[in-house]
Amino acid sequence: MLARPYFTGQGTFDNTTGAGILEYETSSNSTTFTPTLPPIDATNVVANFTRKLRSLASSQFPVNVPQTADKKFFFTVGLGNSPCPKNQTCQGPNGTKFSASVNNISMALPSSALLQSYFFKKSNGVYTSDFPSFPLHPFNYTGTPPNNTLVVNGTKLVVLPFNASVEVVMQGTSILGAESHPLHIHGFNFYVVGEGFGNFDPNNDPKKFNLVDPVERNTVGVPSGGWVAIRFYADNPGVWFMHCHFDVHLSWGLRMAWIVLDGTLPSQKLPPPPSDLPKC
Repeated sequence: MLARPYFTGQGTFDNTTGAGILEYETSSNSTTFTPTLPPIDATNVVANFTRKLRSLASSQFPVNVPQTADKKFFFTVGLGNSPCPKNQTCQGPNGTKFSASVNNISMALPSSALLQSYFFKKSNGVYTSDFPSFPLHPFNYTGTPPNNTLVVNGTKLVVLPFNASVEVVMQGTSILGAESHPLHIHGFNFYVVGEGFGNFDPNNDPKKFNLVDPVERNTVGVPSGGWVAIRFYADNPGVWFMHCHFDVHLSWGLRMAWIVLDGTLPSQKLPPPPSDLPKC
């Protein structure tokens, strides 16, 4: 068995091939061969593979994918830059600092824990609930980047009603180079209902969504130079982080958070912290 990482970004990356031998106890002989692996940046190979993934979709394993969406979001996901802090040397374009963002919002770490601030209703000065549902300044996302690629820093969240059906289209951008971003959501599994290359077409692409047997995941790769669409039910109250799983992109601000409100039943409400919860 051979395995190779998939990577579309620029810079140094360990492209070592991993190898292993699977040997059966009853086997009397074995054959060793070396398959030809695709290149490390084989985006089309990855896309053709992931599009084939399906849920089991049976009476034993029902697929509870939302057929409609109460809340729809369109998020651009990618890189950008911000002014270089004083007395520092930055390696971004024209001496700027590399940044990353969702809908051009590069998430600044809060002064207090988000969940604690939300539960005790002390959000003032910690976060705001005005994260944009769509890009404030649309552009050709996978074409020539705009002249201004500066990001906005802030701690902005999205508020969702309990059990709302949610659709999120995550659009990769070509700013400072197009690359795949593995996006992970805490607190939920979601269904991958569609993906494609280029700019998402809101009129035609949703007609091709798979709402029958889409794969269920908690992390999905936004295709390099493309988009991916997910759906889920907001049935887990609390504050939940969504972020790129590349550590450097996470540290650059490619992250945001959702607030899911309480439901009406006791089991649908965010419980208080335990009495013995250690304090920082």
